[in-house]
Amino acid sequence: MAKWNKFLFGGLGWAFGGPIGGILGLIIGSVVDHESEQRTGTQEISTQPGDFSVALLILCGAVMKSDNKILKSELDFVKDFFVKQFGISAAQERMLLFREILKQDYSLAEVCGQIRYNLDYPSKLQLIHLLFGVSGADGEFHKNEVETIKTIADFLGIVEKDFISIKAMFVKDTNAAYKILEVEPTATDEEVKKAYRQMAVKYHPDKVFHLGPEIQTSAQEKFKTINEAYEQIKKERGLI
Repeated sequence: MAKWNKFLFGGLGWAFGGPIGGILGLIIGSVVDHESEQRTGTQEISTQPGDFSVALLILCGAVMKSDNKILKSELDFVKDFFVKQFGISAAQERMLLFREILKQDYSLAEVCGQIRYNLDYPSKLQLIHLLFGVSGADGEFHKNEVETIKTIADFLGIVEKDFISIKAMFVKDTNAAYKILEVEPTATDEEVKKAYRQMAVKYHPDKVFHLGPEIQTSAQEKFKTINEAYEQIKKERGLI
């Protein structure tokens, strides 16, 4: 209990209140409400890395439960992410919390509404990217899991073409490279170059700098995928 409290109260801002705070309150006790009341009347709290972490845990839970089975590979993916981000000890605390979150029933629409209101767009895109990583941790992308991620994306206000782009980074087909750059295969060379420049700006790791270095590391993987897609198209078209 004490460790959880230290983790939560030291790393949460807006996630203290609303539906997410309610979920945490059911798990940890009324202390969440008490701490939230103590913050009432203070200046607006910006997003903390802990806010992103808790939001990710709750959304991961929704995705993992959508196919009615919780796989070790999925749990390991989440654990590895938090080990890289916070270290082994802190990751173990978060996984204890995650196992409790998995037992909870909650409104996905309400949770996403809170995240949509408080989280900036680049951070929302990073959430979707990580959720696809969880879904594919077992080597496949279950239909129900992908549908849940799409529902989450819609609730978060993610533009359709951005969702398709991120999905194409994981679920490959013959036009995946074009989908990643959000252009049609019939696009001109100049349109492809312009699309790449726009995507490089949209998904630059600095966009999630405020969430901590390890989130940036994850964002760099997405940025690398965009570069690889562009290089593939250039090679196919003989562009320099």
